[in-house]
Amino acid sequence: MSEEAMVRNCAPTLAGIKTGNLFSYRYDSIEEMRDSVRFWNRKLREKGVRILPLRYCNHHALIYLYRPAHLADDLRNDEAKAILRHCGYAPDTAEKCIARLMKRLQKADDFPHEIGLFLGYPPEDVSGFIAHHACDYKCVGCWKVYGDERKCRRLFAKYKQCTRIYEASLERGADVVSMTVTMS
Repeated sequence: MSEEAMVRNCAPTLAGIKTGNLFSYRYDSIEEMRDSVRFWNRKLREKGVRILPLRYCNHHALIYLYRPAHLADDLRNDEAKAILRHCGYAPDTAEKCIARLMKRLQKADDFPHEIGLFLGYPPEDVSGFIAHHACDYKCVGCWKVYGDERKCRRLFAKYKQCTRIYEASLERGADVVSMTVTMS
């Protein structure tokens, strides 16, 4: 798993300003992919970051890079819990929710709409997306916004700037581990 792919797709999470990111990782052998995930988990665990393959399909893995502490906080939100319950989750722990998400991803051709909660999207935007069938949104950035447009536009700009800074740092010779902000 290349550092370039991690930075390009996950810089805001590595910087500690976003709960999680997803990206597709092409692999030749499943053993090589699993070795890469284990390698990065060993390197990033002390920084408060985890990497999980959520789904496998045609030599591609859907990789979830996230901050477990942020996810646990996000899923304590009452609106997030209601969305998860409505989608068949028992939101007792973030780990159980991730396991349920993985099962839903294996069965679905597309992403379950609640996946936004695992990426740090505001619950009102996730519920708006579900209720409005992805229509009638206020703006689009990293997600479709149904709630606070001004706040989300600022976040989108912050995520974009973070990614530019991380890509430039990587080009100057920094590595993912040194750029990853330590959080519990």
